[in-house]
Amino acid sequence: MLVLLPPSEGKASSGRGAPLKPESLSLPGLAPAREAVLDELVELCAGDAEKAREVLGLSEGLRGEVAKNVELRTAGARPAGEIYTGVLYDSLDLASLDPAARKRAARELLVFSGLWGAVRVTDRIPSYRCSMGVKLPGLGALGAYWRAPMAEVLPRAAGTGLVLDLRSAAYAAAWKPKGEVASRTATVRVLHAPTRKVVSHFNKATKGRIVRSLLSSGSAPEGPAELLEALRDLRYEVEAQAPEKAGKPWSLDVLVAEVH
Repeated sequence: MLVLLPPSEGKASSGRGAPLKPESLSLPGLAPAREAVLDELVELCAGDAEKAREVLGLSEGLRGEVAKNVELRTAGARPAGEIYTGVLYDSLDLASLDPAARKRAARELLVFSGLWGAVRVTDRIPSYRCSMGVKLPGLGALGAYWRAPMAEVLPRAAGTGLVLDLRSAAYAAAWKPKGEVASRTATVRVLHAPTRKVVSHFNKATKGRIVRSLLSSGSAPEGPAELLEALRDLRYEVEAQAPEKAGKPWSLDVLVAEVH
């Protein structure tokens, strides 16, 4: 199983660990693209801070994020699973998983990123600010920029098993499974059970809990149909829609009572 996650906008501090070693990151086929984004981001933020803040879409109160980006090559690095925070990652709570579940998380979780493309939760990265929606002056819109390198690397990373896609739309734009990979991919929405409307905050919390449940239970669904049964066994209320055409992903709706 490969689980595709969005990052969090807010991130924990880098701390005082050893700095980034780009060559140590997973998915080495993304290395040239990572270096290009990193170079331009650092140069942008080291130059005109006001322009950088505008490009990154940051409010005045987040001006310090620009200075943080200047130090990306020298700042301390921590496992990505510790850097990413927020509702989804709070619910996932990687640190409290048992050893077997943590090993599965290291192997099966892939976090998408405007800066890194995608990283494993064990990859050591510094805290940064650069969403997939950013349009850098030189490289352009990052969602489009990442499509070519992702198309080369991600099908191999997906292996032969289930792909569980929990990304938001901005990050899903960087790679869309195609063909045979798409046929074993499942996307998930979280809906308010009585109204069938998409929920906001509880969407992220539920997705974090789903991933935690799958990792902790030892469940290993081989495809979308098996995922549907696994989630129901884990007491989730789920409705599924199989694709009408071959080479398209399944759609799963998880129904919840809360709408926070």
